[in-house]
Amino acid sequence: MDSIKGQEGIQMLLAAEQEAQKIISDARNMKTQRLRQAREEAEEEIAHYRSYLEEEHLKKISETSGSSGSNVRRLEEETKIKIQNLKNSASRVSPELIGLLNKYATTVRN
Repeated sequence: MDSIKGQEGIQMLLAAEQEAQKIISDARNMKTQRLRQAREEAEEEIAHYRSYLEEEHLKKISETSGSSGSNVRRLEEETKIKIQNLKNSASRVSPELIGLLNKYATTVRN
């Protein structure tokens, strides 16, 4: 009788040990699953943040390049106007300058 009770006690201990191992195994699996889920959520959040930063960067680039494009156009216009003013001034002074050069070139000094 004692050996039967001992066998039952051993069987109960083995069953309890197996149940404890199953609980521990399930807990480890759940922990692993939660870690995977947390990593996936973090990667998703990182991707969203990265795309937001890239969007902001491209927006700033387009803003600054747009203004530099208008600066280039403005500078080109100013340069054309200055060149035209110089040509006009040169054409007004040109006859006087040619006359002066002819006078000095044809005048003989002793």
